[in-house]
Amino acid sequence: MKKSKEKRKIRRKLRVRAKILGTAEKPRLSVFRSLSHIYAQIINDLSGETLVAANDLELKNNQKEDKKTNLKGKIAQAYSVGLLLAEKALKNKIKKVVFDRGSFSYHGRVKSLADGAREGGLQF
Repeated sequence: MKKSKEKRKIRRKLRVRAKILGTAEKPRLSVFRSLSHIYAQIINDLSGETLVAANDLELKNNQKEDKKTNLKGKIAQAYSVGLLLAEKALKNKIKKVVFDRGSFSYHGRVKSLADGAREGGLQF
């Protein structure tokens, strides 16, 4: 059972990746969602380098310094990660990206991260 589950996940990921490619003009925004955290990075596939990265662990470290932010719930955290990623990307003069949801459905935390990135100023 476990092997077939992993195979299905890999097939979904490859199916998504076959359709998109990150270039220098329009890099790829890749999302990874674990059970308790969410990570996002902007990648130039041609050179194979990560240009910008953000995750909810950074937010938690910032939250300890700034007590005003109230991040309850994983969906709210994902939205904030999207905003943080967009802020970092705009500092690096990245405005347009291609969204890579990986093997995850565009729903819940993945969608919330995408909405936060759009709200922050990224176009995709």
